[in-house]
Amino acid sequence: MLKEGRESTNIEDRRGMSGRGMAIGGGGCLTFIIAIVAVFMGIDPSSLLNQIPQDQVQVNQNQPVQSNPQEDAQKKFMGIVLATTEDAWRATFQRSGVKYQEPKLVLFRGQTPTACGKGSAGMGPFYCPGDQKLYLDFGFFDELRREFKADGDFAQAYVVAHEVGHHVQNLLGTMDKVQRLQ
Repeated sequence: MLKEGRESTNIEDRRGMSGRGMAIGGGGCLTFIIAIVAVFMGIDPSSLLNQIPQDQVQVNQNQPVQSNPQEDAQKKFMGIVLATTEDAWRATFQRSGVKYQEPKLVLFRGQTPTACGKGSAGMGPFYCPGDQKLYLDFGFFDELRREFKADGDFAQAYVVAHEVGHHVQNLLGTMDKVQRLQ
């Protein structure tokens, strides 16, 4: 595993969150007001809160991250791999006279809110063009080892580079063209 090199600062670690650290709208104030009004009107507040668009969901980053040494080493490795892709794509875009917009890598366990709806471990790693973030549940690497016998650094680096490739497709408009043709 790569242990040295520049680590990307574009990593959002949500591993210690289980959905309880989420706030909707402006820091949870809107959620509280909607719930109070709904209760006074005899309406189930959850039915109203579920109608709020997903892109308004924000994650409270002040929650402590529950991790272990193996995941911390994987996070560092992911940071180095992501930094390598940032450097390569920045240089490639620069040669074309375009500024590269770096994606964020979101690490999570179980499920997490995204601009594309709720992301879950069962989906595997994915890219969301709505927020230009790569989403990765560390449980996926366990599945790669168990189910597909794809263990090691290369498999993990490939996953990150593959999702960054979707980000580049989005930046170049290729993703939209393919979706229109479908």
